[in-house]
Amino acid sequence: MSSLQDRKTTGTVFNIQKYSVHDGPGIRTIVFLNGCTLACRWCSNPESQKPQPQLAYNEGRCLGLSKCVRCVEVCTKGAITEAPDGKIAIDRTFCRDCDTMDCAHACPSKGLIIYGETKTVEEVLRVVEQDAIFYSRSGGGMTLSGGEPLFQHDFALALLREAKRRRIKLAIETCGNVPWETLAEAAPLLNNVLFDIKHIDSAKHKEWTGGGNERILENFHRLVTEFPDLHVLCRTPVIPGFNDDEETAKAIAELIAPYPQVGYEMLPYHRLGTQKYTFLGRDYLMGEVSLPQDVVPRLQGIVEAIVRERRGLNG
Repeated sequence: MSSLQDRKTTGTVFNIQKYSVHDGPGIRTIVFLNGCTLACRWCSNPESQKPQPQLAYNEGRCLGLSKCVRCVEVCTKGAITEAPDGKIAIDRTFCRDCDTMDCAHACPSKGLIIYGETKTVEEVLRVVEQDAIFYSRSGGGMTLSGGEPLFQHDFALALLREAKRRRIKLAIETCGNVPWETLAEAAPLLNNVLFDIKHIDSAKHKEWTGGGNERILENFHRLVTEFPDLHVLCRTPVIPGFNDDEETAKAIAELIAPYPQVGYEMLPYHRLGTQKYTFLGRDYLMGEVSLPQDVVPRLQGIVEAIVRERRGLNG
């Protein structure tokens, strides 16, 4: 596809986060794309799970219907009514076919928010290139995240191709649950892949994420085998009650050990993003659980010991 075609390709983006140092080497700009193939119970970006923009409601910002009725006046679906506290109530069953979200545009206090906006590749890269000087000095670049960035495969691939033409170093954060053809097309454009391996057992994976892991594990093996020069960082979010046990850590270690180009990192469970569930009118399924501070270092040590042994690096 030509550069002109790629620059005009559109997709849905819910955030562009600048100056990140945790999602790939160096200083990076992270572009968050809407849409995901999983629905993890602990997801810290619930606004990303659906491909279309999401309407959110921050009650604390609402002026109340005694002072402002703009959202009610512009809503053609009849989805907004008065709540017992004088603010608004949203019947989201009426919002499903709404693609304009006029209520959010009309809200003067930003109590109604839209997570997701249609952007062209050119518009995204205009923001990304603002920090080009930091990329060159730190070895950073652009990271695509989500959601699952390859869910919007046409947009993601166009974005990667055009960024590559502009000599921007590229990474993606992926759950791996995408068609192999899409991942294989993206791989030659990438410098780094941050690949989530959440669990080895497919039944438990499906119970907690909404999808099995057969395609994820197959894609992981094919990626590291067919693209051996690509740096892959395997990551595991450590979730209480799901994968915070030694057996799971050992199984993941055995999975990655045969591939010397694969690094490994555990990510401790956190509750960041739980407020977004309230804004979206959803329940946070993890409840009030927490993860003891010693769990991640202990499990990380187990994985590293097994990997070093299998790779013959001890001593």
